[in-house]
Amino acid sequence: MDWKLDPGFDLDGFLARPLVARLATAGSTVRPIWFLWEEQAFWWLTGRWARLAAMLERDPEVALVVDTCDLETGEVLQVVAREAAEVVPFDADRARRKLRRYLGPDEAAWDRERFLEGTFGDPSARLVRLAPRRLRARDLSYRPAH
Repeated sequence: MDWKLDPGFDLDGFLARPLVARLATAGSTVRPIWFLWEEQAFWWLTGRWARLAAMLERDPEVALVVDTCDLETGEVLQVVAREAAEVVPFDADRARRKLRRYLGPDEAAWDRERFLEGTFGDPSARLVRLAPRRLRARDLSYRPAH
């Protein structure tokens, strides 16, 4: 593994925040994704609703970026990860943990058709796992001028 973290960068703490990652696949495809960071890997959902599984079958190499830029505080944090992603079987517990990050703990409040029936009721649902071989975590924060 070729991981480079700026001194003091709290990788697990940063990636525990419900941020949106941007995933680049072969060609010029970039898509936003909700993710879960567990076991030193990024996890996200895919299924018949997305072309991602087919794209990864053709070329599994991806780049993923998670970053922040807060102009009020000057916080600029960035994680860039690269590796071959793999489509793995659906794990309902992991999928629930991922969705709770973004939708909250009360499943009754979630969009039932999209997230409960559309994910847990869809036999095509899978997870994608990206265990990065290369990862760079940088703190580019600055002191704002106010």
